[in-house]
Amino acid sequence: MAVVIPFGKTGMALHQDLSAGEVLESRVGQLTAAASEDELVRAAMAAPICSPTLCELAAGKRTCTVIISDHTRPVPSRHIVPFMLEELRRGSPDIQITLLVATGFHRPTSAAELEEKLGRDIAARERIVIHDSRDAASNVNIGVLPSGADCVIDRLAVETDLLIAEGFIEPHFFAGFSGGRKSVLPGVCDQVTVLGNHCSKFIASPLARAGVLDGNPLHQDMLAAAKLARLAYIVNVIIDEDKKVAAAFAGHPVEAHRRGCELLLDYCRVRPERRGDIVISSNGGYPLDQNLYQSVKGLTAAEAAAAPGAVLIMASACSDGHGGESFYNALHNCQSPEQLTREILATPQDQTRPDQWEYQILARVLCRHRVIYVTDPAQRPTVEGMKLEWAPDLDAALARARAAKGEDAHLVVIPNGISVMVQP
Repeated sequence: MAVVIPFGKTGMALHQDLSAGEVLESRVGQLTAAASEDELVRAAMAAPICSPTLCELAAGKRTCTVIISDHTRPVPSRHIVPFMLEELRRGSPDIQITLLVATGFHRPTSAAELEEKLGRDIAARERIVIHDSRDAASNVNIGVLPSGADCVIDRLAVETDLLIAEGFIEPHFFAGFSGGRKSVLPGVCDQVTVLGNHCSKFIASPLARAGVLDGNPLHQDMLAAAKLARLAYIVNVIIDEDKKVAAAFAGHPVEAHRRGCELLLDYCRVRPERRGDIVISSNGGYPLDQNLYQSVKGLTAAEAAAAPGAVLIMASACSDGHGGESFYNALHNCQSPEQLTREILATPQDQTRPDQWEYQILARVLCRHRVIYVTDPAQRPTVEGMKLEWAPDLDAALARARAAKGEDAHLVVIPNGISVMVQP
């Protein structure tokens, strides 16, 4: 029987026999929702964690900036933002609201993508501004982070009476979990702050891993940024494999986020019975597998489940290509992943380069494993240009891996690499 691995909007079948292998999956699907997506969000907002209701927070406020997710995040904003807007206007009918798109270091979100995410009505009616981390004039310095980096964030997040955010919680490959404080850093920060936070020393920390918050140096900086920005309230959700709301958390930006992380950890923690000689992973399909840059996340799940010298197979459509010129050029132009890693680790914090963290992690994986990417065929030159192997489909990639590792090689399949936290 074929196993369908998330890939683009359609998925990709893996037809080979997996009876002798392991399949590692999140148990988030076991979060049985007793209500609809809208009802789950409304219920969370009606009983916020360690916080007044949003309606109460809005009372007397003239302006509010709502940080919303960009096109690279499968946040079900249609089931969150309308209720946030509703409560804000109930608390302060004349409040001026700005939806600030947290692009972080990503490309700008298009009008079509905003309409798909928010719905036509909100996309047309509300004031929406797309954050630009590279526009120094639109960002302002509000302090210094524990790492020593300046905290420079979007002026619209500073010059407002009330700052709130939506988001979703999933394992994050170096920040521990997404959501919460990440709406501020990197979401609406200037490049100087993102670069300082994503420095090589922090990325190299053994605590900068999926599912780890305590002691994680990137997380500590992110918490400080959210506090300096006066982030007052969040609505964060956990989504299931169909990207639908499975649980919702609203209220204090630290406490509500932590509560969601604790619940998710119980459902996403997995451990292979035996590390894989061959490991297959994905980036969860669209919209998370639009480019190679984002797909490094799912690849780290394969890395965590792999035996030394394993062959890793990554299924990711990558229809938008590499996702970053500096990311592509670093791998394309380097002599070897080993040489690139040495260069990165010698780079001081204040000289961190754009996308350095992403190619630092990819180079780390390539130093230890052979990597085969299954992508849109048009991306083959890009994949091979980054010192990765390309295969047209999962069956071809697995056949190649078995030829290298032997027919008795232990196989581990992680259908959705960003939905799990692989423990040793």
